[in-house]
Amino acid sequence: MKKRRLVSGEEIVLASASPRRKELLDRSGIAYIADPADADETIQAAAPEKAVLELSRRKAEAGLKKHREAVVIGADTIVALDGRILGKPRSEEEAVRMLASLSGRSHEVFTGVAILWNLKDGRKGYEGFFERTRVEMFENSGDEILRYVRTGEPFDKAGAYGIQGRGTLLVRSIDGNYDNVVGLPLARLVKRLEELFVFMEAADE
Repeated sequence: MKKRRLVSGEEIVLASASPRRKELLDRSGIAYIADPADADETIQAAAPEKAVLELSRRKAEAGLKKHREAVVIGADTIVALDGRILGKPRSEEEAVRMLASLSGRSHEVFTGVAILWNLKDGRKGYEGFFERTRVEMFENSGDEILRYVRTGEPFDKAGAYGIQGRGTLLVRSIDGNYDNVVGLPLARLVKRLEELFVFMEAADE
C-alpha cells in the first residue's frame, strides 16, 4: 500500500502507545512512526476541553524532545459527566462505580490533539484542537457492569469503557464523531495536516 510522506522529509511521529490510535492512523494512508512519549498526565485544568488540550500538548512536547526534527502528534481522551472528569479506573471497584454513574445517562467524550513541529528548514509551530462527542448509555444492571469490568477491558480506558470493544454493548447511542470516542478524531486531524504540510506519495510499504 502506498503511503504519503512529507515533501520536506521529516517523519510524522505519533507520540502514543495506544493501539487504538495506531489502528485509526493506519487508515489515513499517511506514513508515520509510533513512539510513545513519557509525559506527566496529571490533570490540572478543571474544564475537560482545557485538560485534553494541555495533556495532548505535553505528550507532543515530550515526543519532540526525542525526535528533534519531526512533526509530532499528541492526543489525550477523557470522559466527563456533568462537567466532572472521569479518568482511568485504578481498581475493579472504581471501574464499577464509574460505569454505575454513567448508566442510563449521557456523558461527553473529549479528545485533544496537538500537532507540534520542528522542520529542517527551521520552521516551528503548534496547532491544537479538541473534539467533543456525546454518548448515551443504556440502563445497565449491576451484573452487566460487573461482568464487563471482569473482562479487564476498562482498566486503560477513560471512563472505564472502550466503545470499540465489548464496552459497545453498554452504549445506547452517540451524537458526534465515533473515532473521537475511540481516541482520535481522524478525519479532522488528517485535514489539518494537509492544510499545514505538503505531502507526496511514497513507494509501497
